[in-house]
Amino acid sequence: MRNRFDQQLEKLNNMLIEMGGLIEAAIEKSIQALTKLDVELAHEVIVGDADIDEMEKEIERLSLKLIVRQQPVAGDLRLISAALKMITDMERIGDQAADIAEITTMLAGLPTIKFDHVTQMAEATSRMVTRSIEAFVKKDLALVQKVKDMDDQVDELFRLVKNDVIHLLHDHQTESEQAIDLLMIAKYFERIGDHAENIAEWAEYSITGVHEAHRQKDA
Repeated sequence: MRNRFDQQLEKLNNMLIEMGGLIEAAIEKSIQALTKLDVELAHEVIVGDADIDEMEKEIERLSLKLIVRQQPVAGDLRLISAALKMITDMERIGDQAADIAEITTMLAGLPTIKFDHVTQMAEATSRMVTRSIEAFVKKDLALVQKVKDMDDQVDELFRLVKNDVIHLLHDHQTESEQAIDLLMIAKYFERIGDHAENIAEWAEYSITGVHEAHRQKDA
């Protein structure tokens, strides 16, 4: 019985890794599509979001089946509970990558505006997502902390993007629509960073049994 349970836990872990790979690819493609204003690549991200949604459902079904049939305790229960929480954030990351791709299709063909801070945000949030998933897979608390530290960097970059947009709207009003679109893209990257931090915190919970929200409440 235990061997069967361990096999199912391993399957759950592999499915989480697979879903992580899907969202990492979605972010990377959305960044490339934005940088190159590649409409075809942007459409790939939008269409691929359905695969991420389906993977979330499969992981949820397996997790609930394990809880009902195996009635896990201690570390096993933490692992499954963390997985259920993580896939919600992972699915939303996929949605936001698709939202970025959707805006990219509208920017194509318009005068190009490049904000270095948006690019830096994209790269930082992509690293956050990768590290948060690695933290869970490798049970690495040091990676959890790196993700938390990077969230402050992403928040600061978002502040700089807002300043860029304000200046652009003041100096080049004819490009206001593109500026607002880029601000929306930056907001989606900021949300991706927040979800990555959530994933890292659930990875920490799966390792230690303590969640960040509970730690702050008890402090």
